[in-house]
Amino acid sequence: MAEVVSMPKLSDTMSEGVVAKWHKKVGDKVKSGDLLAEIETDKATMEFESFQEGVLLYIGVEEGKAAPVDSILAILGKEGEDFKALLNSAPAPKEVAKTEEKVEEKAPIAKIEVPTTISSTPAAVPSNQSSDSRLKASPLAKKIAEEKGIDINNINGSGDNGRIVKRDIENYKAAPAGSGSAKASPSFSVPSVVESFRDEPVSQMRKTIARRLAESKFSAPHFYLTIEIEMDNAIKARKAVNDSGLVKISFNDFVIKAAASALKKHPKVNASWLGDKIRYNNHVHIGVAVAVEDGLLVPVVKFADTKPMGLIGEEVKVFAQKAKDKKLQPSDWEGNTFTISNLGMFGIDEFTAIINPPDACILAVGGIKETPVVKNGQIVPGNIMKVTLSCDHRVVDGASGAAFLQTFKQYLENPVMMLAL
Repeated sequence: MAEVVSMPKLSDTMSEGVVAKWHKKVGDKVKSGDLLAEIETDKATMEFESFQEGVLLYIGVEEGKAAPVDSILAILGKEGEDFKALLNSAPAPKEVAKTEEKVEEKAPIAKIEVPTTISSTPAAVPSNQSSDSRLKASPLAKKIAEEKGIDINNINGSGDNGRIVKRDIENYKAAPAGSGSAKASPSFSVPSVVESFRDEPVSQMRKTIARRLAESKFSAPHFYLTIEIEMDNAIKARKAVNDSGLVKISFNDFVIKAAASALKKHPKVNASWLGDKIRYNNHVHIGVAVAVEDGLLVPVVKFADTKPMGLIGEEVKVFAQKAKDKKLQPSDWEGNTFTISNLGMFGIDEFTAIINPPDACILAVGGIKETPVVKNGQIVPGNIMKVTLSCDHRVVDGASGAAFLQTFKQYLENPVMMLAL
């Protein structure tokens, strides 16, 4: 008997999926465990294996098209079996338009031709011309002007209502080229231009980012705490560790380890708002924001407080590569209790971040900047890093957030305190 293969729900936030590629075609035999298709979710492109066996009778979603979760993805059965009765409940899949550059199609747009020479001074209109462009001049004045080769349109009349008369022609002296009371107007060339734009379809990932962050920003009352941290000792410690050749660590590894260690001392920050209750987590799972082409992914370093910096660094590198390759699995991005977003490598000194649900806080990390600082009454060069903690005021109060930042600062300014943790 023919069976329906439904669009699977491959992540907790997935509402629809896009078929990136089919690995079977109609008429192929499919065994349980065979790779059937690659499906783009809101967070990654994942391989979907069949749980059923049979001949692929029908493909319900073509490559590049989207369909809701639980809609008909395909139908498997015996060769030649009638499956039309199963299609009645199938929602119509919608096409995911390909990115395309185009000129706006509201109405045909004429190409705007701009004159290649534009004068900054409008052309003077002789006073002898009326609104209907008829020249006011006596017949004698016209005849004399014709005999002398004078363009009568360049003469201002002194007669009634600006009428050109004989004396005006006799008194007229043509101005030499390039002279006159007004200076020659500068000219410049302007290229011809036409309006254009490019529409891109919103990816599954971007849809989810927009929805979740909007929900967070407009439901969680955010407040922000910023602190400066002297990184001189962290710079020396990192250099010493990397020079040893045993392991390579980054400043981001220092930040993750310091945050995880500080969260153990401040469990009120390692918390979540659940509507009718607040959950205080005893474990520390740090979400690390990773920028990818379509947006942002947040893989999770689990039990970060128990791991040395070298291991944290290796995990983050693996996650970053998997994120870029769209190979992250749901287990890689689930369970965060606190999130870190680091833009220091992009030259950003300071910024604020939107809380990543269900966390109560997110830490925005800026770059390390060489700055004059005062030590022992003397101005000396120092290396300063600014961090900003975004807090959900329903869970974290100002004093709790500030206490966490003080501990975080102590760990980074005295890294030997956490190297043994």
